[in-house]
Amino acid sequence: MTSNAKAHGRFGKADFIYIAKDDEYQCPAGERAIYRFSTLEKSGLNAHVYWTSVCPTCAIKDQRTTGEYRRIRRWEHEEVLERAQQRLDKKPDAMTLRRRTVEHVFGTLKHWMGSTHFLTKTLAHVGTEMSLHVLAYNLKRVIAILGMTKTMKAMRLVEA
Repeated sequence: MTSNAKAHGRFGKADFIYIAKDDEYQCPAGERAIYRFSTLEKSGLNAHVYWTSVCPTCAIKDQRTTGEYRRIRRWEHEEVLERAQQRLDKKPDAMTLRRRTVEHVFGTLKHWMGSTHFLTKTLAHVGTEMSLHVLAYNLKRVIAILGMTKTMKAMRLVEA
């Protein structure tokens, strides 16, 4: 999604349709870009590379690539991203709702922790530290909503 192809008037990756059953892409000219090889990217992700043999003689080659062939890279788990995008397309306000409900909580916890790191080491200790932060946040929210008197009363009822 970060390619400059669109800015230069060429087709972007989104213009190439992935056909899962054949493990191929269909290019805007109607040709099939077939799987050629897999590669391990610098970031450690395994990517599959596709292209069509027709590229050098294609009538709309200038709109597809500046090189000899238009290569399309696909992460081995890209279907996960596609499903997530489909869910977001069905509910476009999901990120706005998330920002309103969740981001503030994590921002507050991060601020309390000093924004940089956990004070403990090992997964078990870090999990305990995070649990204590979450408990403190929740308790603070309950007190802010109910007030100290009602919170203490509710805690006494739980003890009984």
